[in-house]
This record gives sequence, structure tokens and C-alpha cells, in this order.
Amino acid sequence: MSEVRSDDDELLFAAESPEPTKDSEASWKILIADDDEEVHEVTKLALGGLRFNGQPLQFLHARSGREAVEQVEQTPDIALLLLDVVMERETAGLDAVDAIRNRLRNRLVRIVLRTGQPGQAPEREVVMRYDINDYKEKTELTAKKLFTLVYTALGQYRDILRLERGRRELERLVDAGVTVFRRKQPDRLGQGLLQLLGKLLGVEHSQRPPGYGGLLVEPGKDGVARVLAGSGRYRELGGQTLARGRLPQLDSRQYQIPRNGSWHADAHSFIARLVAQRRQPLTLYLESDTPLQPPEAHILDVYCRNATLSLDNALLHQQLGRTQRELIYMLSEAVEIRSQETGNHARRVGEYSRLLGQLSGLPEDEAEVLLLAAPLHDVGKIAIPDAILKKPGAHTEEESRVMRSHAEIGGRMFSSQDLPVFSAAKIIAAQHHERWDGQGYPGGLRGEDIHLYGRISALADVFDALGSERCYKSAWPLEDILALVREQRGRQFDPRLVDLLLGNLDAFLEIRTRLVDVGSINH
Repeated sequence: MSEVRSDDDELLFAAESPEPTKDSEASWKILIADDDEEVHEVTKLALGGLRFNGQPLQFLHARSGREAVEQVEQTPDIALLLLDVVMERETAGLDAVDAIRNRLRNRLVRIVLRTGQPGQAPEREVVMRYDINDYKEKTELTAKKLFTLVYTALGQYRDILRLERGRRELERLVDAGVTVFRRKQPDRLGQGLLQLLGKLLGVEHSQRPPGYGGLLVEPGKDGVARVLAGSGRYRELGGQTLARGRLPQLDSRQYQIPRNGSWHADAHSFIARLVAQRRQPLTLYLESDTPLQPPEAHILDVYCRNATLSLDNALLHQQLGRTQRELIYMLSEAVEIRSQETGNHARRVGEYSRLLGQLSGLPEDEAEVLLLAAPLHDVGKIAIPDAILKKPGAHTEEESRVMRSHAEIGGRMFSSQDLPVFSAAKIIAAQHHERWDGQGYPGGLRGEDIHLYGRISALADVFDALGSERCYKSAWPLEDILALVREQRGRQFDPRLVDLLLGNLDAFLEIRTRLVDVGSINH
């Protein structure tokens, strides 16, 4: 080996060096692959005190090309590979490069070829054929040049990691956003936004008890805010009001958001102001017991913009849904008033139907359709003459035929509509008088030939109608209603639905209490 120079530009690979002490903190991993033990020692001597971005170096070792590939496979976060060309074979280093880039598909590790026999691997040919990042002859590597080489390679690795992390975060944001950002209900959207934010900030969601808490808050008057959604330790706050001072950490961080920005992040918290068009700005807040790992700023900018747009769309959808619901209730209540029936019958039938749908295993959005469609079950009565509709006594055979025609009329009223609510209303209006045993009308359908919506609304309608005062009868006691429902199990009603109602009776009675009729109609 050559003699060691005494100046700062000393040639390497000529002296022994002691083993540097290991540092337990985060470090940059450098793999030295060479069959000359002295190369390992001298390289560590030259680089032992180097720190990059405040982190020390950690040296790994391989004595052959095969070992180098195994090390990279086992430790994929190696930042730099200093690789000899000629080891167990003349092309061992080149073969290792091929395996790392193509078989292991590791494009991140920086690879520097070092050779003491440049004739075995001409630089021009190697650089053109192999995916390496630098090529050095051992005789030209001085301490200064090795320092510069390693510092430059680590900088490249750091920048590539940032780009790769940004790419993965964008993919995760897009993938998760496809599901989260299309949610229509503001509370469910808020839950999804908090969960997605936690993922972007590196929060561990599986920890129990939660080591984090998230809030989506709507400011109110006199310092009282409404929590639209909560996550982690604040999950139970969703839907509640929040007085100023209850969460001082939230109050104090409100003022950290820059006037010209939408969010602020520190080691353990993130807060954003989401300025929507259809309501006052919302506050999105997340705190963590462990340090956050925020992505690049532009990722959080994209998240905040999408969150704001999604909340705006959800609020518009909520307003349109509320308008649609009120129009449906107005129509159903107009039918009730004309029939001299109780004012909340239609609303209760809707609530009962939604609950039965949920208990039957219907998706939540389909159960919500039942909530709006079931109140329209008797809409066909709008075409029945008053003399028959309001008759207090028993109907004649002909009057009964006319009265029963309301089912077919109701079905026809929605025949030209293709919106989900009106498509369901068509089925319900036409089939809510069909019976499980086939003795119903207008189609005489039997069993599961009756659509589930029709079976659900049939039970919900009778359960409520029997307990309501009508122009031709008094309200039945609850025990008599339950006796009839049990008696008609498998005859008039779907037996499975009867079991669900009876097994969850308290939930149905809660609806009846909440939507109790204010008073009876005088007649």
C-alpha cells in the first residue's frame, strides 16, 4: 500500500484505524463492499467523524459481491454503497450493481464503484452500461475527495428520499381521498378527514388508549363552538358543544395560523383554518403525544384545499337533502291532513322503516332512502274522493275497491321518476298492502316476491297506524298491537322483520315517543 500523507489531502487505504464508537441515534447507513480488509478500516478512519444533517454515519461491511447484495436486500435503507469491482470474481461488483438495481429494484441507494484495477472495468463502458452514481480509482481517492464524494452522495440520497416520500404521500392522499372526499354527510366526512390527516402526519391510529386527538370545529357565538367530528381521545366529543377554555391547547393554537396561510404545524400539533363558501371558517385540529412526521408543505396545502372543497360540497348536499326531505314531509302531511289522520304518522313510518332496514343489514345510504321514501306510502290517497277517504264508518264493497286503488295510483305517480328516493317510493306505495301469505293487494304477491321495501313499510305502517287515533277508530294499547303483530307473523308480515321489531322494541318506542302526535284531529 502507499504511504500515508501527513497533510489534509492524504491518500487513503494505507493505515489502520480504531473502531469508532457506535451511536444509537438515527444514522446514515454506508455499506463498504471490498475484499481488502484494510480498505474497510481506512474508509472508516477517513469518515468516522462525519455528520450529515446532524446525523452520524453507520458503517456496514461486505467482503464479496454476493454479501453486498444480501446486505442491501436485508437493509433496504442503505444510503451509500462503496463497491469494489474485483472481488470473488473479476465482475463481482458489476454483477452486484445489476442485482441491486434490477432484481431488488432498489433505485434509491447511491452506488459508487471503486477499483484498484481500472483496466478490468473501463470507466466509460461501466458508466454507460450500469446504473451507478460515480466511478473512482482507489489511487485518486484522497481524504478530501472521499469526504466530498460521500457528502454529495448523501445529499442526493436525502433529496431522492424526500421526492419518494412526497410521491407516496400524494398517492396515499389520492387513494384515501377517493373514498373520504366523496362522503356526503359532513359528520362522516369530518371523521374521514381527521383519519386521513392522522395518516399524513404519521399518527399511530391503532394505539390504545389513543395517543392522539383530532377535532373538526365550527366556531359559534360567545366562544361556544360545535364539534362536527372528533377522533382518538376526542372521538366522543362529536356533535357536542365546546365552551372556550375547555381545551386550552386548541384555544391557544388558533392564533398560530398565519394570516396569509391556512395551517400551522409544530412538533406535536397541527391546526388548519378551512374557509368554506357556505359557512364560516372551520377549524381542523390534531394533537399527538409522540412527535408528528409532517410531509412536505405542498402536500398539506393540497389536503387543506381538498378538505375545504369536500366540506363545501357536503354542506351543499346536506342543504339539498334537507330541502328534499321537507318537501317530502310536506307532501305526505298534506295527504294525512286530507285523510284526517295524525300529523306525524308519515314521519314515524319513515323512521321505523329506516330502523328496520338497518336491522335487516341494508347499507346506510339505502336505509336513508327508506327514511325519505316510506312517508310517501299513502300518497295515492290524494286521488281518492273525500266521501270515501273521510267516511267514519265501514266502506261498502265498491268503496273498498276505490279505497284500495290508492296503492296502484301511488305506484303510478312515481313511475316516471328515476331518483333513488322516488324509485323506492314507487315500490313502497304499490306494495305496502301486500301480505306475506299472498292475500294482500293490489298484486297478491307472496313471501319474498314482495320487495323488501314493501315488506318493511307494511309492518311499519300497521305498527304505527294501530297506535294512532284515526277518524274511524281509537288508538290501540301497546300490548294489543304487539299481540296482533305476533299473531300475523308469517301471515301478514315477514316473520324475520317481526322478530327484528320485537327484539328491538325499545328503539321503536323511542321513535314513537320522540315523534308523538301533538294532539288528535277533531272530527
